[in-house]
Amino acid sequence: MIEPDHPKLPVTEQCQLLGLPRSSYYHEPLPESEDNRRLLRVIDETYLACPFLGSRQMTLALRRQGYRVNRKRVRRLMRLMGLEALSPKPRLSAADRAHPVYPYLPRDLSVTRPNQVRAMDITYLSLSGGHAYLCAVLDWHSR
Repeated sequence: MIEPDHPKLPVTEQCQLLGLPRSSYYHEPLPESEDNRRLLRVIDETYLACPFLGSRQMTLALRRQGYRVNRKRVRRLMRLMGLEALSPKPRLSAADRAHPVYPYLPRDLSVTRPNQVRAMDITYLSLSGGHAYLCAVLDWHSR
């Protein structure tokens, strides 16, 4: 994006046109240390085995394996790899006030025979090669 050998625009003016501080153009980030690269590998292996671990539980798991780490470091490294815990996020079950509330029809119904009342549930399963949805239909008489 910035051409250091531009014949008419020096680097300072190119940075100014882009709204980029000149120090950012010259800055070269340091590579991760060997210790951090080893830790990244261990975090990746642990995450593949337990993808529901966030930075707190990952820190505890690493400490049990003998690594001396704190949560800030683990959180930074997980963010660097783009890892986050697979868990429900906050307020996913909050009801929309504009959505109608349907009555619960079998409230006072006594289920006395098969196929009188059925229920259905769908759940998401995370697999090693992708994901799948599991659907179950339940008969309330026999369950």
